[in-house]
Amino acid sequence: MRDFKRFLHGTQRGEHGDGLSGGREHHAGPRGGRGGGRVFGHGGLRFVLLQLIADKPSHGYELIKAIEERLGGRYSPSPGIVYPTLTLLEELGYVSVDTADGGGRKRYTVTDGGKDFLAANRETTDEMMARMDGGVDGAGPRAGRPPQVIRAIENLKLAMRMRLAREPLTEQQAHEFAAVLDSAAQQLERI
Repeated sequence: MRDFKRFLHGTQRGEHGDGLSGGREHHAGPRGGRGGGRVFGHGGLRFVLLQLIADKPSHGYELIKAIEERLGGRYSPSPGIVYPTLTLLEELGYVSVDTADGGGRKRYTVTDGGKDFLAANRETTDEMMARMDGGVDGAGPRAGRPPQVIRAIENLKLAMRMRLAREPLTEQQAHEFAAVLDSAAQQLERI
């Protein structure tokens, strides 16, 4: 039971560097840049990693890429978040590790304890996987959003950030800026 509480609350060795309790996770921007934000919420990445390993034994890099792929390239957890979380899963007995290749890369496999933990927490795990399938801001590839729409959203966000990062808007510019956004919202409601 103590291990379960550690797993959920990340108290082992100050485990708050998993990006899920105030740390930074990384989102790939339209040009591949990165910015901060939260995708899974506190402890969620642990459930996602464990479920992905249960689905298919994997190396850490493969897990990072699987998450990035499922989120349409808009989010990629950093190795500094993933590998400590995998170590915690191993310490808790939820995954086992073997070296599958000559390069010394660790391959993670779910244990019976990990399967039991997933079964006991099926609702939370399913919620985290559904959140990932929906994508960041609900715009993932599995959410049925056409790629051209996702691209246009990202272009708009970038244009707004770039303009707001320059000199402050005058009163007139602020009204024009807001009018453009209001007009776009109204047009979208009519589609």
